Amino acid sequence: MATPHPSRRPDPLSLEVVELIGDVVARFYADYEEAAGEHALTGAQARLLSLLSLEPLPMRKLAQKLKCEPSNVTGIVDRLEARGLVERRPDPADRRVKLAAATEEGRRVAHDLRDGLRFAREPLAALSDTERESLRDLLRRMLTH
Repeated sequence: MATPHPSRRPDPLSLEVVELIGDVVARFYADYEEAAGEHALTGAQARLLSLLSLEPLPMRKLAQKLKCEPSNVTGIVDRLEARGLVERRPDPADRRVKLAAATEEGRRVAHDLRDGLRFAREPLAALSDTERESLRDLLRRMLTH
């Protein structure tokens, strides 16, 4: 039986970076929830609407992106559809598949949501363009590993 390699404990700097990333994520989600509430949306509804404002997606793909069960996505889409923010349409590539798509009003609300995020305006705006580009590049690099 093979002996697993003992994992190396992260160094203090790495632990601090992970903690800071967690703080940034928590602050982003809190700001996102507040912006969503200003439009009488839950955070999950706002995130789904933001995804659909970029492109129509099948329910299964939405569930994957939101990391939740397809039945949850169905309920969220139902509520957004009742408000006229989302519509279901057949997938041109496979008519058996239904796509969820943001309506014109849904795209407007998604745009307003993005504009309403203080987190993007305040802390990130305090960084120079060069600093934001460096941060973006480092985050992309982290996500590709």
